[in-house]
Amino acid sequence: MKRYRNLFQKVISIENLKLADKTARKGKSAQKSVLQHDKNREKNIEFLNEVLENRTYKTSAYETFIINEPKERLIYRLPYFPDRIVHHAIMNVIKPIFISTFTNDTYSCIKKRGIHKAVVSIKKALRDKVNTKYYLKIDIKKFYQTVSNTILKKLLRKKFKDNDLLNLLDGIIDSSVGLPIGNYLSQYLANYYLAFLDHWIKEVMKVIYYFRYADDMVFFSNCKKFLHNLLHKIKEYLKDNLALELKSNYRISPIKCGLDILGYVFFENFTKVRKGIKQECARMLTKSPNMASIYSYLGWFGHANTINLQNKLIYGRN
Repeated sequence: MKRYRNLFQKVISIENLKLADKTARKGKSAQKSVLQHDKNREKNIEFLNEVLENRTYKTSAYETFIINEPKERLIYRLPYFPDRIVHHAIMNVIKPIFISTFTNDTYSCIKKRGIHKAVVSIKKALRDKVNTKYYLKIDIKKFYQTVSNTILKKLLRKKFKDNDLLNLLDGIIDSSVGLPIGNYLSQYLANYYLAFLDHWIKEVMKVIYYFRYADDMVFFSNCKKFLHNLLHKIKEYLKDNLALELKSNYRISPIKCGLDILGYVFFENFTKVRKGIKQECARMLTKSPNMASIYSYLGWFGHANTINLQNKLIYGRN
């Protein structure tokens, strides 16, 4: 595996910090923390460059809060200045390196991929009816919280040979146990952590059809026995190499029974929208209908066989 060096100075340069400030504020320019930063913007950037150059930057204290949609999660939030700017500065430089490491089978948090790109890819795979007769669906137990800081830091040393950059990343990683949901860096570190599993699945286990969105994974095969064996091997790999554990809700089933993933239910020849999505849309139309939400749901429905659903739910036709 190619290792990259001489990246730290690119990360901490004034030009990159200004670019990071510009990208970090997208959609957030009216936030109080951004407005506060803007009062001394130039001096703040110069100060940030200085503390990074002196290797004295420390991650600030996290603010935490709970969200309940789509499920209950503890969210971590760092101050805009200096931390969120630092995260964007790092990713400005190393994001292309991370993305080059990922296989084509992972879809979360990657430009021009995402949920609907994964949906298109799954539907395309299902045209091969022989090799997608059965599926294995899995996800990882408390994935973000149980990522090993020690293992993650070791894996980063497989990709980077720049002690200053690695020390900066180490400090951010060690600022919490596991990967804090809400950190800009976390989503890419999570993908990188599982990229080694992706390569093992494709290159060692020779799985033809495999799709991963964050820690949700699905595998297709023409043989149920192969999928049972694959499940056993994946459990071993996760335990031995990444200190992770699968949830007990894994499923091996014929595709004709339906595959529920990414907000859709896939069958051999058609795709439905998950029941919960339809219910959310109905609630929105009843309680607070608005065109932005309606267009959003229409975009979601457009990736499934939903003409009748759209006529009944949105257009009011039976």
